[in-house]
Amino acid sequence: MKQIIEKLSFKTKAENVLEITNDIFDSINSFNLSSGLINLSVLHTSCSLMVQENADSSVLLDIKNFLNKIAPECDSYNHSTEGPDDMPAHLKTLLTQTNITLSLKKKKLILGTWQGIFLVEHRKQNRSRDIMFHFIGE
Repeated sequence: MKQIIEKLSFKTKAENVLEITNDIFDSINSFNLSSGLINLSVLHTSCSLMVQENADSSVLLDIKNFLNKIAPECDSYNHSTEGPDDMPAHLKTLLTQTNITLSLKKKKLILGTWQGIFLVEHRKQNRSRDIMFHFIGE
């Protein structure tokens, strides 16, 4: 049994969805992991993680548009310390997730045929985002 905890860093673009599936595969291979659980935790409150379809980019666009409709920029928020996109970003993170746990079996992530792992940037500026990669298994 082994446990690995490492920080992975990513550069995001404004209000973009970044697929990180291959980066997670690279970490699995570099640590020579076989079977167990991987928990990914984003260390920020204005971006999120998701497992979603990676075959048709219009799905990601529709998700982005949906989040913008339910958490729009407006001047009625109490919190606007970091700009007008700050509170909507926090609301979008509230509605999505900051942690994902995935199963690993025989060096392969258990994902559906069209599933990928994504980092969703909710802010309008390019950012550097950190994700903790936590593995427990063999």
